[in-house]
Amino acid sequence: MTAGRCTHDLELHDDVVIKRYASWERGEPHREWKALTLLAEHAPGLAPTPVDAALDARPPVIVMSRLPGRVLRGEHATDEQIRAVAAALDRLHRVPRRVVEAVEPAPWGPVAAVTKTRAWAGRRPDLGGDPVVREAYRAGVAWLASAAPDRLVAAPSSPVLGLADGNRANYLWDEHGRRVRLIDWEDSGRNDRAFELGELCEHISHLDGSLDARRLLAHVDLAPGEAERVRDFRRLIALGWFLQLGPGGPAAPHNPAGTLEAQAARVLRLLG
Repeated sequence: MTAGRCTHDLELHDDVVIKRYASWERGEPHREWKALTLLAEHAPGLAPTPVDAALDARPPVIVMSRLPGRVLRGEHATDEQIRAVAAALDRLHRVPRRVVEAVEPAPWGPVAAVTKTRAWAGRRPDLGGDPVVREAYRAGVAWLASAAPDRLVAAPSSPVLGLADGNRANYLWDEHGRRVRLIDWEDSGRNDRAFELGELCEHISHLDGSLDARRLLAHVDLAPGEAERVRDFRRLIALGWFLQLGPGGPAAPHNPAGTLEAQAARVLRLLG
């Protein structure tokens, strides 16, 4: 969960994309190349095909195939598109466990989310005087102080290869093929499946267009107990964004007026 971080430049050609990284302190080029390579073997067509790489160059560079389509961010996703997202996630989450367990953990996952969200709450950010916002803060702080976030960390579910980034701009709708593909794997790694689903449902890009989380989750085959974990990860991630949206917060400059109030209402609905 990072607000306003520019990580790469893209050079688009007819059949390939050249990606040059602006930052790589977390191993972004290596993460992306590893994910693209594994997906080309275990879920071909779900992501760009890796073509070439200079991972230790300055800046690092990856060349990958260019996929057709348009991103879902800013779209009001149709039922067909929602089903296609669920189908894409199903393919991704079926990458064999033995393969996933050899992948480096994603930098953004349950432990990082709980730690950072509690830290943001502890700083008592300036969230203004709106009564709904103030109520969301009180309710959020109370939930963060409960045992629920600790249970999310203490009882991880089956690991999957994940994007660790729920930005709807990473979901590419192919109008011709009637399917969704996944792009931008620089934060990827081994992650908790319930966390990945919660991150997709509650990334702040949900305010730019719409993708009905309830309908999406209805198309996902959740294991026993996983629905409750997804619900609590949604609460956690929604709270994290909410706490960054106050005046002077890191997410505030990148979102339109009214975002804080809308996110406060969403937090209260999720906690209710």
